[in-house]
Amino acid sequence: MSTADQGRPPADRSPKERSFGLPAATALVVGSIIGTGVFALPSALAPYGPIALVAFVLVTIGALALAVTFGRLAERSPGSGGPYVYAREAFGEFAGFLTAWSYWITAWAGNAAIAVAWVGYVEVFVNKGHHTWGSVAIALVGLWVPAAVNLAGVRSMGVFQVVTTALKFLPLAFMATAGLLFVKSGNLGAFNASGTSALGAVSAAGAIALFSYIGLETASVAAGRVRDPRRNVPRATVYGTLACAVIYLLGTLAVFGTVPHARLVGSSAPFTDAVNNIAGGTWAGNLVAAAAIVSGLGALNGWTLICAEMPMAAARDGLFPAAFARTRGEVPAVGIVSATLLASALTVISYTRFTQVFTEIVLLSVLTAVIPYLVSAAAQLLRLVRSGREEPDRRRFARDVTVTVLALAFSYWSIQGSGYQTVYYGLFTILLGIPVYIWLKRNTGRSAPDPAAAARPPHSARPA
Repeated sequence: MSTADQGRPPADRSPKERSFGLPAATALVVGSIIGTGVFALPSALAPYGPIALVAFVLVTIGALALAVTFGRLAERSPGSGGPYVYAREAFGEFAGFLTAWSYWITAWAGNAAIAVAWVGYVEVFVNKGHHTWGSVAIALVGLWVPAAVNLAGVRSMGVFQVVTTALKFLPLAFMATAGLLFVKSGNLGAFNASGTSALGAVSAAGAIALFSYIGLETASVAAGRVRDPRRNVPRATVYGTLACAVIYLLGTLAVFGTVPHARLVGSSAPFTDAVNNIAGGTWAGNLVAAAAIVSGLGALNGWTLICAEMPMAAARDGLFPAAFARTRGEVPAVGIVSATLLASALTVISYTRFTQVFTEIVLLSVLTAVIPYLVSAAAQLLRLVRSGREEPDRRRFARDVTVTVLALAFSYWSIQGSGYQTVYYGLFTILLGIPVYIWLKRNTGRSAPDPAAAARPPHSARPA
């Protein structure tokens, strides 16, 4: 994008600049949802036992409700920015800023979580002793390679996304189909292994499982780069989420049933362990690990773009530092580099301070993502309430209200399941944005000199 184009709204880009058709937009959704998170998820859910699969089903229903809600919102507001745009239009600038700030934290913190899970599969081949600084070095490579791809241009990013999405589906599809034939009930362990109530276990496992679906909104965030966004963004969002839901549920069940519970709890590469148990030896597991590595790079590639897209949309409205609106060619370079630096710092801190590195970052990412989800669902509900009397199709209106209320309730439930400590740190991190907002708005409201008034004679000199 040229310098002259920087102030142009993303929705006004020419068709040539809109690099994503429906396949690429759907690949962006699938590629952003399916990272290495799903490849590490069975181990994170294993401490709860098979009851975690109940949580996964509930999370899937909530995720689909959110996908439909985002699709409806994108039909009405097809420009880039996603949740930020919806919050700003419905509730004003401050709500828009906090939504953009929270989602921005989700994007780069989520990249750190993806990188940590990615390391577990890279270490199937190297650093098999899991030495801390070796793991850190691998994670940093995983963060900066996708950043370099994004800095090379949006078109190359789109091609990379389609290729990596196709490759990552192979091992997941295998486990979701053939893997089910090897499930043994003895591997599942106690139905509720958490030691807490069933409701507490479902809520806690659900908060972790939701991380698997973060990214379902990415087509709406990058809508300004999608051709015919009013039509393609809703379709890409729903199609991508449905495809991931089927793969997730069946694949996780297969891993639970093919790896003994005690071993699964401590596994850093559960899909590799599952395929090794099915095929015998290590060759098949190595293929899965290689696919997981590709999958992680694809997810990081998509999320690196998203890290920059929403801040760029907010910066153009004066609700994020102006540097995020500047581009190099068509690439929001400041957003990409700053987010990758922050994800790198969080990764280093996590490996040196956290005991459960993946789970700790996941819960923080979920909380900061759910708040934009909640605000977006609230924006859709407000629009429906305002336009309800004028809606000619009463059946569609009732369906939209039901889905939106479900998405809103699901968002509240996800916050509750994140745990007190995560809510504390997450809320503190989000509220750190308030001083930034004050700084951004410091000159707003000051009375500027009126040229027309200056040209008029003083009141005493005017004719009666």
